[in-house]
Order: sequence, then C-alpha cells, then structure tokens
Amino acid sequence: MDTDRDLLPEGLEDRLPASAAAAARVTRAIMDVLDSHGYDRVQPPTIEFEKSMASRMAGVQPRRMFRFVDPASLRMMALRSDMTVQIGRIAATGLGGASRPLRLCYAGQVITIKGDGLDPTRERLQLGAELIGSDAVSAAGEVLAVALEALRAAGATGLSVDFTLPDLVDTLAAKALPLDADKVEAVRRELDAKDAGGLVAAGGEAYLPLLTAIGPFDAAIERLAAIDAGGALASRIAALREIAGRVKSLARLTLDPSERHGFEYQSWFGFTIYAADVSGALGRGGSYTILGADAGAQEPAIGFSLYPDELIDALAAADAPRDTLFLPLGHDAEAAARLRAVGWRTVAAVCADCDPAALGCTHRLENGEAVRV
Repeated sequence: MDTDRDLLPEGLEDRLPASAAAAARVTRAIMDVLDSHGYDRVQPPTIEFEKSMASRMAGVQPRRMFRFVDPASLRMMALRSDMTVQIGRIAATGLGGASRPLRLCYAGQVITIKGDGLDPTRERLQLGAELIGSDAVSAAGEVLAVALEALRAAGATGLSVDFTLPDLVDTLAAKALPLDADKVEAVRRELDAKDAGGLVAAGGEAYLPLLTAIGPFDAAIERLAAIDAGGALASRIAALREIAGRVKSLARLTLDPSERHGFEYQSWFGFTIYAADVSGALGRGGSYTILGADAGAQEPAIGFSLYPDELIDALAAADAPRDTLFLPLGHDAEAAARLRAVGWRTVAAVCADCDPAALGCTHRLENGEAVRV
C-alpha cells in the first residue's frame, strides 16, 4: 500500500475552506487600502531567471531559493522567495519611464528551501507596497502609515512598530566612532546579538552605549540622542521623531537602533510590525536601493512586506459560521437569485436525500422565504 501518496512536503499545507475564505478577505482588505492610497497592483511571475532575482538588490540570498535549469533556455531558474526584488525589476524595466515616485503593490505566494528558525513554513503569502524613486522622511512616514492602516482594515489589533537604523554602524564607523574596515561586520553582528562581551572582544567597546538605546520609543530616542554627542546620527534621529509623530496614534512604538537581522538590504531606515495574538513579526519594511536598467544606475525606494498567514489563521478560528440558505430540488430560482443579491449564500440540492444541516446550511428556502433549519 502506498502510505505516503497524499503527504505534503514539510513546511507546505493546504488552506481549507475557513482559512481560504479568511485569506481572501485579508488580501482584499489590504489591497483595497493600498489602492485607495494610489498604489497600483502588479503581478510578477512565480518563476524567473535566478540571475535577475539574485542581483537586483543587495542582501538577497539565492541559497534560500528553489533553483532548477530551464529546459528551454538552459539557464538557471528560481522560484521567488521574495516579491520585493521582482517589483524592483518591474520598476527598472517595464515601468522605467514612469513618473517618480512610482507606487506599486502586490500579493502572491513566496517559497523558500527551508523555514526560519523553529518555524518550518516554506510557503507564505506576501503582500506589500513599494514607493520607488524616493526614500525621504515623508515617503517613509507615508509607507509606514499605509501599512498600519492596511493591517487594521484586515482585522489586526494591538499593533506595535519597532524602528531600527540598518546603517547605524557604517554611519558611526565613518567618523564619529572609527572602526577598521575588518572590524565593522563583527561589530554589527555583536550589536545585533546584544552581546556586550562579544562587542568588546570585536573591538567595538565604544559602541556599548548603543545597547541602552532600546525600548519604548520616546525614552530610547532620547538615550540615542544623548549618545550621539558628535551629531553623526542627528538627521536620522530627527527623521525617526518625525515618522513616529505621524504614526504614534496607530501603534505602540519601540526602538532598537542596532537590530540588523532581516534588514540586510535596507539602508537608513527599517521597521518591524507586530500585532496582538500573532506570534512573530507580521511585516517588515524600510528604505533600500534597487538597480536600474543601465549598468551602475541605482534608485532609492522604500516599502514594506506583510506576511499575514498567522493573522489569517487567527481570524479563521474566530469566525462564526456563515448563514447559508438550502435550496431544495425544484426551488424558486428567481427567489433564490433575489436572496443572493441581498447577501445570502446558497447551497442547492442535487438529490432528494440532500440534508441541509449536514451541508452546513442554517436556513431553508420555503415559499420564497428563508426559514431557519
């Protein structure tokens, strides 16, 4: 007997009716908000040439992609693990001549060779928006506010945002807190790990005070400003305060300026979004640079990606059963159509033995009216 015929690979799963309905509802709510703010939806292919996806943005990891040889071109192909890089390609090529800033949004599945940490999930729904052509403070404020509005519309509650400065070490190492080039990466790593001993061992003792600038935003930003006596971070601190002022009514704000994991291709600004009753991050975003169509050309951008699978599962579990109308054999088709037009969901009998309750119906059509079963 073939006992594993119907098994799915580790990290992949089906969405059953309640979850699939919640996923459609969440996607629609988020995309409607993005559309209302002028973000145009694009739909890139699931598979592209590996070279295109691996070279468009810094920090992309080809080793996380499923790769294979295209039998038509004999070139290496890859399943997308992140849609952001594809939006960058579209902006640089098909929409290279469009006016900037260019606002684009997207929704689709992404897949990786393995999950993150203890989470085995390898396929996720990714939704997001990118504002291409600017990474100004005003653009950053817009993008974060839109992300929070979209998540609230989708049903997320108790939102919080953790700010970071991905280029913090590079900015300070250039002059304010000089570091030898061969020490920069180690100092970044130890700051990210919040390892004071490791930071000293890596030659970053001067960076120890940054470990105190973590926590609720108002207090943490004051500590960061006090540390920045030379003013190297003055413009970034002012920018964070301006962005925080725009979104403070939408979410609880915290600061972790040295957080690096997950922000490898971000430039001056990054953020992570969390929600109540959802474990782990619900989304990430920030500023970055994409490569233009011409060699060497670069373009600033800022955007966010949302991964709402856990939110979808939570919403699906909390959903009450929908009212559903059973249509017996020989029912009045016009009456059924009229009821569907005002919002009823109907299930029609295909045999005399069809049981309304077994089919999940709450009502039955009798004499043109809905009667509870």
